[in-house]
Amino acid sequence: MAERHIVALGGWPWDEPADAPVHAAALEDYVLAFARGRRICFVPTAAADAAESVVRFYSAWRGRGELSHVGFFPWPPERLRDMVLGQDVVVVCGGNTANALAIWRTHGFDAVLREAWETGVVLTGWSAGMICWFEAGVTDSFGPQLEPFRDGLGFLAGSACPHYDSEELRRPVYTQAVANGLQPGVAADDCVALHYAGAELVEAVTVREGAGAYRVDTDGEHPLDTRLLTG
Repeated sequence: MAERHIVALGGWPWDEPADAPVHAAALEDYVLAFARGRRICFVPTAAADAAESVVRFYSAWRGRGELSHVGFFPWPPERLRDMVLGQDVVVVCGGNTANALAIWRTHGFDAVLREAWETGVVLTGWSAGMICWFEAGVTDSFGPQLEPFRDGLGFLAGSACPHYDSEELRRPVYTQAVANGLQPGVAADDCVALHYAGAELVEAVTVREGAGAYRVDTDGEHPLDTRLLTG
């Protein structure tokens, strides 16, 4: 089996006017360090294939490699499996996690993603593109309120929570959900990346001083060592 890598991001640095390009570039470099090549495919399903999301991807990753994207509206492309298995990195955006998963499963894309991962394609993404890889998490997929979510892809065990420092309800809702029986898991602030080799967490890194990651279980949250990436 090929080396398998998932880089789960708590939040992409879109909303940092001064440092967003620098921080984004550092995270891109970190993800690409685990890739066997530079074919990079964007999956904007969680954002309903919004043109703005697609344009932002091409702008942010310009010059990093051979860029492409997979849309599911009005239908997915022919030879979807071949296209994705020919990539080196798959990037999943934020948005509605439950909707994205429903669409992927309808078209068999969940199985394609697993095959891609098992054959060495690096999987990454932020927000919805973070929690989708886990068994569970908390999400606002069903309305403006946050709710427990137990129907992830399950490539990684346990639960996950993005935006831990930027959305005030994420921390209390997630810790309470775990205390009430949601699978224990990990939480990540914005601009934090969790690198999994196989299904094991290797390290947490950040591009923003003070941002961190946590293990969360029924005893509460436990900070993880988080390495600051420097240029």
